[in-house]
Amino acid sequence: MVLPPKDHPRYKSLLAREKLVDASEFVAKQGLIAHGRGEAFDYLLGEQTCLPALSAIKAAASTLIEAKNPVISVNGNVVALAAREVARLSEISGAKVEVNLFHRTPERVAGLTKMMKKVGINALGANADDKIPGLSSERAKCCSDGIGSADVVLVPLEDGDRCEALVNMGKKVITIDLNPLSRTAQTAHITIVDELTRCLPLLSDFVKEKKGIDSFNNKQCLADVLNYMAERISS
Repeated sequence: MVLPPKDHPRYKSLLAREKLVDASEFVAKQGLIAHGRGEAFDYLLGEQTCLPALSAIKAAASTLIEAKNPVISVNGNVVALAAREVARLSEISGAKVEVNLFHRTPERVAGLTKMMKKVGINALGANADDKIPGLSSERAKCCSDGIGSADVVLVPLEDGDRCEALVNMGKKVITIDLNPLSRTAQTAHITIVDELTRCLPLLSDFVKEKKGIDSFNNKQCLADVLNYMAERISS
């Protein structure tokens, strides 16, 4: 990995790109395109966690605290960018971690599982023995002791069709998506419109400290995020 100079004004952004390139053997090329799209929305947020996102993070913390069998679903981008952050949240919340991929191959699943192992997490995914109803893609494959039996699923950087399928299964879905207009953002029960590595440490802290909120309206939160973006553009 070629580390960018720490005094570069775009250091964090450049570092994220280097992490994706470094893990390119296991990150789908399509995921690189998705990352660039997300960065564009982060510019509109001012590359900071806005107040509506903070409310969503607190609501997500409450949901994870109350969950009986939470699962964090990860893809190539998530593991490449935030393996350590995911590991910390998993340890604090008691959530299992499962590798779930749209462009699924045994080699990619094994590689990403190995990357999670390096940060102390035995991720599920290799022995997918269950299916998510209503999906024809490889993302339908899941583990019965993971996503299959979860009551709460955190799905960062998600595909809209799987998010909808998980909701239809009766699962409480939390997502992290920089695009408040995406189908995922609109479908999930709780949408955190924030950058992955910026919000996961906050989420872990709130879960650890048992700080959350009882009342949350996702539609209103998304509207507040859009208003925040609009005000930043107009000013």
